[in-house]
Formats: sequence, structure tokens, C-alpha cells
Amino acid sequence: MTAAEVAAKAVAEKNFLESETGLKIEQAGVGERTDARGHPQVSKVSEGSSGTVITAVSMAVVGGVLVLAMAVACLRHYTQQVANGKLGLGPEGGAETHFDYQELCRQHMASKSSLCRQDCVAGGSMVGSAIATGAGGRRGTDTSRVSSVSSQFSDGPQHSPSSTHSSTPSWSEEPAQSNMDISTGHMILAYMEDHLRNKDRLQKEWEALCSYQADPSSVAVAQGPSNMDKNRHAESLPYDHSRVKLKSEVNSSKQDYINASIIFDHDPRQPAYIATQGPLAHTIADFWQMVWENGCTVIVMMTALVEDGEKQCERYWPDEGSSLYHIYEVNLVSEHIWCKDFLVRSFYLKNVQTQETRTLTQFHLLSWPADGIPTSTRPLLDFRRKVNKCYRGRSCPIIVHCSNGTGRTGTYILIDMVLNRMAKGVKEIDIAASLEHIRDQRPGLVRTKDQFEFALTAVAEEVNAILKALPQ
Repeated sequence: MTAAEVAAKAVAEKNFLESETGLKIEQAGVGERTDARGHPQVSKVSEGSSGTVITAVSMAVVGGVLVLAMAVACLRHYTQQVANGKLGLGPEGGAETHFDYQELCRQHMASKSSLCRQDCVAGGSMVGSAIATGAGGRRGTDTSRVSSVSSQFSDGPQHSPSSTHSSTPSWSEEPAQSNMDISTGHMILAYMEDHLRNKDRLQKEWEALCSYQADPSSVAVAQGPSNMDKNRHAESLPYDHSRVKLKSEVNSSKQDYINASIIFDHDPRQPAYIATQGPLAHTIADFWQMVWENGCTVIVMMTALVEDGEKQCERYWPDEGSSLYHIYEVNLVSEHIWCKDFLVRSFYLKNVQTQETRTLTQFHLLSWPADGIPTSTRPLLDFRRKVNKCYRGRSCPIIVHCSNGTGRTGTYILIDMVLNRMAKGVKEIDIAASLEHIRDQRPGLVRTKDQFEFALTAVAEEVNAILKALPQ
């Protein structure tokens, strides 16, 4: 229609338009825009229709606000999902993201297709720089160390629908903010340097540690006839006074024993760690009972499932979907190969008896051989930073296990405990005394001199990294 036709139609339908709009049409016509300004433009809204207009405007405003609020909520939810998906760590708040995790689990269980997990490959050299002597470093003459890590972490073909590779280098994580002052840090580095350079001193200190006897030191419960088959190694047993006790009334075998020890740092009311062996096939349900009853949200696994053809630990989680261990349903929510040194898995744990649910994260280190030590401390230090970033702000103990729950488990706990003390501003650190302290709570922690020296080296390198990050 032309403009003239529209104007004529408006005149013809004048009465109808006035009744529908509540406006008074004075005239309609066609002309230049400038001419139109001279025409009368006063309109009058009838009293009967004023309420309708106000209502319509109000509804439009309210609708717009609701749409905006929904858009903001969706954006926040999407941003949070993207952030969580990068690491696959899942929610740390528990109830706040409870339903999101349930949906993830349902999707996992419904999915029948899966992607082959990419195995960690041999090779890939990493260079770890030595600490300079001028900064109170580890060894003045130490050259750069090259490590080539090959690690088998499965006992057969494995699949996971959410396995992904991360391109993040294993030493990219920066040290956490620390209260350690510069002078204390340099004193600690000088002490470490002397220990690592003076082999005689290190040997004498290790011999003194080996002759140390904890008191009390009874392991009678672990050696009981009904409990012996629950121990992976007869020489790696928990003390009676510090062992983890399960609730026997809900245990599948009506027993309270598990090969695990509670480790305290400075607060006798709050355990810092649970040191335990890798679960056996018939103790997996006990393991998850321990996780549930102690409210644990972080598991640190220091061993491959199989090393050199020998089983080190039973797979205690489902390969995909969910598995039921007595009354504990474990759902694998996500699995990410962060780098060639470690994996991160997120689990959704449900007590089918009470219908309660929780989420937890497992950090699985692949590059520490059963016999020996890693050729570089840097992957372990980055691994520890990732663990502590996930754990930060919690009050439950961290579960740490390898195969027998002593050597690699004890070394990790010693390194983490000493560095945590330093981060809190402790002025004096005695690593040998710290080792005796944790050995009072579980025998055999840190089994070899090489592991003890590795702990000293790791502490020195992390302190050096923290010093570099502090304002000079």
C-alpha cells in the first residue's frame, strides 16, 4: 500500500481505530515531513483505557526484568560449568551443585559409547633447573636434570567417555601465596644445601632415623587372625593407637579394621592425613566406608595399578558409569589426563542406605616408580600444588596411598607437611624431627634414604620457587 492509501484507510476506519486505541484521530493525509509538524498532534486517552495502558507497560517492564534475570543466571551457570570442566574437578561446595553432578552421572551411565584412554607414553624429556648457590640453593655444582618418565597405569584396556588430554605443562602452576619471610627462606635453603652437600651428615641423620623407635608401637590388631588377609604387606601395618576404625555395625564383614593410619600435624583434634595402603579386591568397600565416615573429599594416589607386571593396587573406582561397593555407589563423573605425570578424576559418592551424596576428587600420580624415586621433583611439586588448590579451605583429612602406604605415601606427607608449616610462617623447621613425628603415627613412612633425600630436595626447590615469587 502507498502512503496515500494508508492515510485514506485510516480515515475510513477512524471510528474503529479510535475505539481500539483510545486515541482521538484529528486528521490523516500525505505531505512533506516538515508540513506534518504543523498539524495538530494532541491526543487524548479515554479514562477507561488508561488502566489498560499502564497495566500493559507494567507487565512489559516486569517481563523484561525476568528475562534479564534468567539470562544472567544462565550465564553464571555456564561460566561455572566451563570453569569446572577445564580440570574435571567437579564442585567443591557439595550441596550447591548437587543436582548438576547428578545429571552428569546420569549422562555417564546412559552413555554407551566411550573413547579409548590415551596411555601415557615413554619419553618426553623435562629439564629441571638447579638452585643457585648464591640464593642458598640445593647444590652449587648440580647441572640440569633430564627426566624421561614412562608409566603404565592400567592392568588392561581402559575406557572413559570423558577422558581428555590437557595441554597444560606440568610445571606451569605457580606457588601458592605464602607467609614465609625472605630471611627465614634463605636460612632454610642454606640448611638444605648443607644437608644435601654433606653426604656424611645425611647418612648419619638417616641412620639415627632408622634406629628411632615409636612408643607406643603395638600392631596387635593388624596382626589378628581375622585381619591379616586385609594387609597387602605383612611388614606395613598400622599402630593400634593411631589406626582408622570403621563403624563395624555398617561394615560388610562387621569388622572395624582397615590398614590405614590417622596422621596429625600440630592440632591433635584435627587429623591432617589418612595414610593407607592401596585397596585389595576384598577391601574396596572398606576403603569407601573410610572415605565416607571421615568426610574425605580428596584422595592422593601415588602408584600405578600395575608396575613391572606386579599389581600395586586394585582399581577401586568404576572404569565408567557407576559401581556399587556394599552400600556405597561410586560414579565416575570425569577423568582428565592432565599431563603425562598425573590424572585427575572426579567422583560422585552416594550412600544408598541413607541416600546422602557427596563429591570428591582423586589425584593420581603416575611418574613415581615403586622402586626408586622420580628423576625430577618438579612434576611432584606441581602435582602437590594442584592437590592443595582443590583442598584449600577444607577441614577433613587428605587420604594418601601408594601400594603399601609407607614409602611414597610417607614421602608425600612429609613434603606437604613441612611446606605447609613454612607457608604458615613457622620460623624453625626440622625435617628429621617431622619425619619422627609422622612415624610415631604409622611405621615405615619414608622407607629409604633416597626418599628422604628426595624430600629434602623437593622442599628446597619449592622454597626457592616461593622466594622468587615473594616481593624482594
